[in-house]
Amino acid sequence: MLAELFLDAARGCAGRSPLTQALLIAAAEDLARGGVVARVMAGAECDRPGTVPGLRFAGALHRLVLEGRAPALAAHYPTAGGEPDLDALWGDALPVLHEHADELRVLVSTTAVQTNEPGRSAPLFGGLQTATRLAADAAGRRAGFPVRLLEVGASGGLNLRPHRVAYPVDGVKLGDPGSPFTLDPRWTGRPPVDVAHNLRLVRRAGCDPDPVDVTTEDGRLHLQSFVWADQVARFERLRAALDLAQLDPVPVQRAAGPEWLSEQLVRPERDVLTVVWHSVVWQYTSPADRAMGRAVLADAAARATPMAPLALLVYEPRRTHGPDPYRFQLLLKLWPAGVSLRLGWGAGHGTPFTWDTQPWD
Repeated sequence: MLAELFLDAARGCAGRSPLTQALLIAAAEDLARGGVVARVMAGAECDRPGTVPGLRFAGALHRLVLEGRAPALAAHYPTAGGEPDLDALWGDALPVLHEHADELRVLVSTTAVQTNEPGRSAPLFGGLQTATRLAADAAGRRAGFPVRLLEVGASGGLNLRPHRVAYPVDGVKLGDPGSPFTLDPRWTGRPPVDVAHNLRLVRRAGCDPDPVDVTTEDGRLHLQSFVWADQVARFERLRAALDLAQLDPVPVQRAAGPEWLSEQLVRPERDVLTVVWHSVVWQYTSPADRAMGRAVLADAAARATPMAPLALLVYEPRRTHGPDPYRFQLLLKLWPAGVSLRLGWGAGHGTPFTWDTQPWD
């Protein structure tokens, strides 16, 4: 039942986005009554839970607000300079829904939820520094390897420029101190290697089944609309990452991950550390694609050499035995060095992050 999926999404907002939670609860009640939300969501009645129809609905409304076409509703949206009044929110949303129902239905039916969280560049930066140093040590090199970064499920590619971001740590800006994007990594502990030296990325590429062109206004609005509207700091972080992307464009290819990765890894590249990276995409891939991706990576790992090494670096939720059923962990495998490490864990958006290097079985 669609209304129940809206309520599921609302529960996911609890404690994190009171505005989105209140909006989705009211929308679920309207759906159950057969109100205007049923018209907006027509055609989505059988959508699977993984498509998160409630968040697509909230994102479509947010987009209208960001475009300046729903001023009364914008008064509740901090991302548009408003202040939420949760008691009045739904009353101001209803006229917008009636006026733009057909347009909202198209938006809901043609978009997928994509957050492309740039905060994950912080653990990525430390993970890349660790990988290149350990690969160099295994090869007997004095200097760290330059990196070829390959991202599967890259969305708009906002995490394909971790070396272009400024990270304030202990009073010093790591990465690129002159960057227009400063990201506080909120680290507890530190990576197991020196991260003060320059990280060199010589090649970057990404793929996604539905890539977002962040050099266009449409692409920027698409990603901004899926940020919960009362998370202003996260919204501003995304805008800074989008501005950086304009200065340093990296196209993302429309392709399925296993096939694209197979093409990218067809032969080892000497004097370069090739790093396959993905973050919070594993749960959205099919079992068949997961199996195919593992096989592609295993074939490439068998061809890796000390002077043409390969790394897998991922930031994904994993089951735990603690109070939280899942924890986002940064994991590293390195071939042919045989390194397999859990580097630490953090929030789903990448910050804060705790460095705690342990073997990864």
